[in-house]
Amino acid sequence: MDITQLREKIDNIDDQLVSLFTQRMEITRDIAAYKKENDLPIYVPARERQKLQEVAKLAGPDMDDYTRVLYSMIFELSRSYQSKQNSTATELYRKITDSIENTPKLFPQAPMVACQGVEGAYSQIACEKIFKNPMIMYFKNFDAIFGAIEQGLCQYGILPIENSTAGSVKKVYDLMIHHNFSIVRTFRLKIDHNLLAKPGAKLSDIQEIYSHEQAINQCSDFLKNMPGVKIIPVENTAVAAQMVAQSQNNHAAAISSKNCEEIYGLCSLADSIQDKGNNRTRFICISKNLEIYPGADKTSIMMVLPHKPGTLYKVLARLYVLGINVIKLESRPIPDRDFEFMFYFDLETSIYSQEFVQLMCELDDLCEEFKYLGSYSEVV
Repeated sequence: MDITQLREKIDNIDDQLVSLFTQRMEITRDIAAYKKENDLPIYVPARERQKLQEVAKLAGPDMDDYTRVLYSMIFELSRSYQSKQNSTATELYRKITDSIENTPKLFPQAPMVACQGVEGAYSQIACEKIFKNPMIMYFKNFDAIFGAIEQGLCQYGILPIENSTAGSVKKVYDLMIHHNFSIVRTFRLKIDHNLLAKPGAKLSDIQEIYSHEQAINQCSDFLKNMPGVKIIPVENTAVAAQMVAQSQNNHAAAISSKNCEEIYGLCSLADSIQDKGNNRTRFICISKNLEIYPGADKTSIMMVLPHKPGTLYKVLARLYVLGINVIKLESRPIPDRDFEFMFYFDLETSIYSQEFVQLMCELDDLCEEFKYLGSYSEVV
């Protein structure tokens, strides 16, 4: 047979498959109604394991693995369909709905905001892009930012979450496990690192360079060309500039922002020394209370999944079924738990979509622990 004849045979089989799949899902709907009436769980793992063994055996040794994958997806579609039929507004969804209704329609203009570092820090620059006239309170480390929000010292906090060159800021992700907060907005800041030193210093004079570890990683190519120079990580790029300004010699330099050059009376020995020209850091703006402003089209969640094969696949399959795009996935080990991880998801979906509603009503069934971090829009 030629390719046309073979494709005709495939088309005929597909017609039968679609018809049978539709019949199967109709029966699934009836099963959902029975489970709801009799207060039975939608997910019955023992039943699914049994069915997977049966269909794999029917398929034979050459096709058993493919059949398992196919039916795993069919089971995921079936559970999602049953959940949709039986969905009721969860406490979380009601909380989200209340927040949408009660959050002011205009984003705050001049709140008190917590930033890490000192004057000239990149978090300050991001803060001034997010808010029109913020009042800024500086803190030494990321943990203190979370604390300032929880204690009510500041209404909002600004934290770097990832960089296009150096990757995720893992310290912030680790702190997320231990703190209660909501993300209300994000911002991607173009980062230009400069090598700053005291006036009169020359590049050949530099013996030590201070900066934050993320900035150091982002300028690795430049630093490779400075052998013998000591690289010293500090808590913030602006703090590094401040330290250089206060030093008593011309041997120190800082990798920092152009703002710090003016603020601390320094001069630039080299401009834009980052490895990549399109170097951007994504900052999150957090609050103590859940606030959802108009236009929110991104959602962040985190969850603990059972330490079993296929658990992450089931979550991703459910998101795929709902047509929700995953734009960020990060995993971090949970302290004091052996080989258990917290998974962080950034999802692209409007809070007004039916898919978002359905996801919020289904998430508890997908994981051991779940935390909704907020829905927001991103400032560009």
